Amino acid sequence: MKPTLLVLAAGMGSRYGSLKQMDGLGPCGEAIIDYSIYDAIQAGFGKVVFVIRHSFADAFRKIYSRERFGGKIDVEFVFQELDCLPEGYTVPEGREKPWGTNHAVMMAAPVIHEPFAVINSDDFYGREGFMAIADFLRSVEGQKGHYGLVGYYLKNTLSDFGTVSRGICSTDESGCLAGVVERTAIARKADGKVYYTENGEDFEVSEESLVSMNFWGFTPDYFEYSEEIFKMFLDSDDVKTNLKAEFFIPYIADILIRRGVARFKVIGCEAKWFGVTYKEDRPFVVEKIGKLIGNGVYPRNLWGV
Repeated sequence: MKPTLLVLAAGMGSRYGSLKQMDGLGPCGEAIIDYSIYDAIQAGFGKVVFVIRHSFADAFRKIYSRERFGGKIDVEFVFQELDCLPEGYTVPEGREKPWGTNHAVMMAAPVIHEPFAVINSDDFYGREGFMAIADFLRSVEGQKGHYGLVGYYLKNTLSDFGTVSRGICSTDESGCLAGVVERTAIARKADGKVYYTENGEDFEVSEESLVSMNFWGFTPDYFEYSEEIFKMFLDSDDVKTNLKAEFFIPYIADILIRRGVARFKVIGCEAKWFGVTYKEDRPFVVEKIGKLIGNGVYPRNLWGV
């Protein structure tokens, strides 16, 4: 059975100022999503599931149909909305913030019954990452509690336009995830070394550190854990008092690791990650894609239409 790619595309990109998931960055109007799906097809994925919102569903579905990809991969859509909650739960009064990445993953439970990878829609991950996670997912088909995370070397995820925040991974002796620590204001300084800032003080961090860029691999049993832990999350005092609390994937990973019921294999990837967060990033991404096309990694017209 071929693995499935789950694309988290429900965010409207408020900081970017537009629906950045559909912003044409390639020479023939391709968005970053297109390059991810092209790489996924090359890696042997059989289906892509988009998590979107009803507010832009018609425009999104019109573009990202199965026909766009020449029938090379099946396409499905699921929806993430604030009121998509377990039976018996309601949206807290005053809550407007979306529930987060793992809530988005949960929306795909009815349509995914095979090993699957999860990515952000507006991040460029590189062919190597898709090849690596596809091989991993094929190796764990039919198993439970064996998950994966593609780890990118910090040096390959830095920005030329300022500081970044990254989840720095620590691993155990078997190469499985032991924890993820969020570091903020990471940048390469004038001395050539990389630092993060905490409480106004700079601390050096190895540029060879593996970081999470939200590129995960799961088997379908992950949905069961997610639903159980989401109810715990909704019942927590933090959610009742903090209307911006989010249900992130690393939150689940930490609980499952501490329980000893799941292992997350950290898969090192040499690819250079890049993404679009602000409008200033756009020319940089267009240039990077152009160079990849020039080097023969991608055709100029990705889908030939």
